Amino acid sequence: MTNIQIDKPCWDILWINVNIVTMASGETKTEREDSLDYGIVKNAAVAVLNGKIAWLGSIKDLAGVQYSVKQLIDGKNQWLTPGLIDCHTHIVYGGNRANEFEMRLQGKSYEEIANAGGGIISTVAATRNATEQELFESAKKRLTALHNEGVTSVEIKSGYGLDLGSETKMLRVAKQLADALPVTVKKTFLGAHAIPTEYQNNSQGYIDDICNNMLPDIAAKGLVDAVDVFCENIGFTLKETEQVFEAAAKLNLPVKIHAEQLSNMKGAKLAAKYKALSADHLEYLCEDGVKAMSEANMTAVLLPGAYYFLRESKLPPMELLRKYKVPMAIATDSNPGSSPITSIQLMLNMACTLFKFTPLEALAGVTINAAKALGLDESKGKLAVGYDADIACWDIEQPAELAYQFGVNPLTSLMKEGRIVI
Repeated sequence: MTNIQIDKPCWDILWINVNIVTMASGETKTEREDSLDYGIVKNAAVAVLNGKIAWLGSIKDLAGVQYSVKQLIDGKNQWLTPGLIDCHTHIVYGGNRANEFEMRLQGKSYEEIANAGGGIISTVAATRNATEQELFESAKKRLTALHNEGVTSVEIKSGYGLDLGSETKMLRVAKQLADALPVTVKKTFLGAHAIPTEYQNNSQGYIDDICNNMLPDIAAKGLVDAVDVFCENIGFTLKETEQVFEAAAKLNLPVKIHAEQLSNMKGAKLAAKYKALSADHLEYLCEDGVKAMSEANMTAVLLPGAYYFLRESKLPPMELLRKYKVPMAIATDSNPGSSPITSIQLMLNMACTLFKFTPLEALAGVTINAAKALGLDESKGKLAVGYDADIACWDIEQPAELAYQFGVNPLTSLMKEGRIVI
């Protein structure tokens, strides 16, 4: 055999003296098992080339590698994780709903407020009236807050316009945010969020408008990565949801669903039929829905912020999701009505304290599983060779600290696709 001489690599950046949480070990396991771990490598190094992870491993293993490097970063024994991913947000909107927060504290339910003309419809009016620049400026503040806590990828949904012009405006703002901040933005069309006032008592007419006019127009403009529907007793029926899914399929767009938040309408099971990326909320999800999600390789996106803010008492079926090995992601659900929260670190804690996640499950929920929920699991969500160098550096002593406390931000540095951005 002839030995072939390979030129030594020249890396752009090399992190040394770090401990790394790869999230690449046991990533398909969602049951609580002794073998489930963070994929930790202590006393490690991570090399970056052309925005990708080119090498990682123990410092001892690095000693046997011949290389050159343009920039050396001493991590000072801090911890590296994948950049965090917020896979369910509604951060582009006009106005706020602090008045409804006060109403709920006086005893009104979310459903009662919505039926009285509040809820989503009140935000629709404010969003329609806002200029594109006003929407951009307010959403930029929210996205900056998430970014400053380690978020490098985010989903932004439309759904507060409910007409072609306003929905397009929201999605243009989402695109502008991706250009303004070093964050990957996945844009989701949620035209089927509520029935606008001009279509009251004619939900079928509105669904026809979405499928025949709005969705094709927005897709032609390259403003949509996925399509979502709010399938609920105050939202849209299974038949209406399926019509939207069929329209999305014709445009080769993946789907997802707001399902089983207030009742069990079997929305998750329907979404599984269309191989949806995710079903989100899921407090009222039953076992046949969980099984269908598992068979369709879907992700469950759980939203502890909304559970907390609405003072819900019905927990999502975490044990069933673990039993059927459905990946569980968590997200802020940042929105003006049911989760006006822009802290991904708070979600880590809430997932543990409210949903009884382990700290490992919580971190998986904003890394590998969140990436899967957005269809990004082949490039983001873990530290592995060939993956995007989206890397968060934390001043902690152990990974569980990320879920243990909130209010004191331990993030010391953030890399986005090989570039230090914080």
